[in-house]
Amino acid sequence: MVRISEDLIRRRAEHNNGEIFSLEEVSLHQQDIERIEHIDKWCRDLKILYLQNNLIPKIENVGRLKKLEYLNLALNNIEVIENLEGCESLQKLDLTVNFVGKLSSVESLKQNVLLRELYLVGNPCTEFHGYRQYVMACLPQLQWLDGKEIRRGERIQALQELDAVRRHVLEHEAEYLEKREEQKRSGLKETIEKLLSENQNGTHQNPESSSKAHTEDKEKEFWEKPCPFTPESRLEAHRHLEDKRRVKEKEREKPKTKTPRTLITADGRVLNINEPKLDFSLTEDENNCMHLEIHVYRHMDTSLLDVDVQPTYVRVTVKGKVFQLVLSAEVKPDSSTAQRSQTTGHLLLILPLAHGEIKPKKPIARPTSVTSKHNIKKGTREAPGRELLEVDPGLAGSLANIVPKGKESSHKPLQLSQPHQCCVVEERPVSKDFVDDPEVPPLM
Repeated sequence: MVRISEDLIRRRAEHNNGEIFSLEEVSLHQQDIERIEHIDKWCRDLKILYLQNNLIPKIENVGRLKKLEYLNLALNNIEVIENLEGCESLQKLDLTVNFVGKLSSVESLKQNVLLRELYLVGNPCTEFHGYRQYVMACLPQLQWLDGKEIRRGERIQALQELDAVRRHVLEHEAEYLEKREEQKRSGLKETIEKLLSENQNGTHQNPESSSKAHTEDKEKEFWEKPCPFTPESRLEAHRHLEDKRRVKEKEREKPKTKTPRTLITADGRVLNINEPKLDFSLTEDENNCMHLEIHVYRHMDTSLLDVDVQPTYVRVTVKGKVFQLVLSAEVKPDSSTAQRSQTTGHLLLILPLAHGEIKPKKPIARPTSVTSKHNIKKGTREAPGRELLEVDPGLAGSLANIVPKGKESSHKPLQLSQPHQCCVVEERPVSKDFVDDPEVPPLM
């Protein structure tokens, strides 16, 4: 139940600097108020009072508002017009869509001599035969009824037929009041039966499982069940909505236990995750380094980034959201670097490969007439693009016969450097045909 408090009125009196004693207008509509109270003590100078769309069942505690000119009580649960005799300045009264069934109670407004407008649209009394004629005849000061002007000829005719109209109105009123009492008894009976069924279900079933299983069915049954439009049904619908609102608020207040995201499975398999939904690119340069560029937000502070480089994966936390990428090769975490671009704000990770030594291409062996595969020493590396000539040690002595005998050569004789340790020159016996030519230098 919402009560009218001093704090509530002060909050509604912002245009009056929060002062309520001199307040002339206050709006308390749609506050779920169920009783009018305190206003006649705190706001004696009030001229306009808005109380529409609440749950007020009775007009009370407004008799001391001598300056009140307009009272709006539309969309409430009022059944009787009463307690307005003290509102000497009342000019307009709005009781649209209430439950006024006792039409004879309108005669209590005779003392409000300044009353000019009255609204009773949507009340049960408007369905009585002779309703308009009866109100016009009872309230001669009225000029407008339900937004329609009262003409002089219409009022004269209503005064002439007042006795007959009053008789019809009282008959309809008695029927309605009897029907209303029956509605109250049936409503009370349904409420008791509902409470008993809920208690029985609560003793045999778990409330949580039962409520979860039947919430939608009960909700559908509640709104589709036919019921008369009464103050009780309106109050029940309001409380039903209020209960739902409270349940939702409790659910919001509960700390949300977010299931932790699985980054590494139980069997040790690392998963690829992109919670912040960032674009990225992974390339490999000629220096055997991987370049991982993550397109983080340009104006985001670097303190909101957390980088963790592991040998087989990279994990970057961006504002609490995880970006994790499995690498295709093992890298060196200690030698890795991270930097941000000053123009784009992108994060660049340089990840050296763990097995990133440069391996030259194997040279292509070309066949020669002098060398063969079995003459190449094991472990000897050839320079790429260059042919190596290796001489068999057994052929070293025949190098002297490169220049044929008896033929002069314009070229200088071939001089050999001292043989390597691996090459041994064998001595041969001097041939009989050998002629020692002094012009030919000896072999060293």
